Amino acid sequence: MSSRWYPLYRQGNPQLRVFLPNFFMKLVKPAEQQPANVVQFVVSMQMTKFDIKNYLEKIYNVPVENIVTHVKMGNVVRNKLKGYLIKEDDYKVAYVTLPKTEKFEFPDLFPEAKQEEEDKQMEQLKALETEWDKNTKRHRHRQGVPTWFGV
Repeated sequence: MSSRWYPLYRQGNPQLRVFLPNFFMKLVKPAEQQPANVVQFVVSMQMTKFDIKNYLEKIYNVPVENIVTHVKMGNVVRNKLKGYLIKEDDYKVAYVTLPKTEKFEFPDLFPEAKQEEEDKQMEQLKALETEWDKNTKRHRHRQGVPTWFGV
């Protein structure tokens, strides 16, 4: 199933042959509310339920109870300039059910401390914008002339 070209076998030590799968799994935050032990992935179209289970159990040591997969159709959008239709690629979604004792929670990527720091930076930006507006309105009859150029 792999389309990779692997290097030729060469006798000697160490063996420099690494086998990488053509598969990918992307963890996705679901749009609808899911139970605590259900995790949603966008996976490669070639992956089967057996491949997904082996991938999670062998590589990440995650126990898997059940897997449900759906093939979702890609969006069809119209090109803004030419007007023709463009269809995005289809993708496969896998819902992995963990044992009832397991619980998955997304990490908090934007904690409150970072949010407060961002709010302070936005306040500083607004203060600079008001100062800029005040300086540009003071010389509105002399457009294009810098504010430091006085008469």
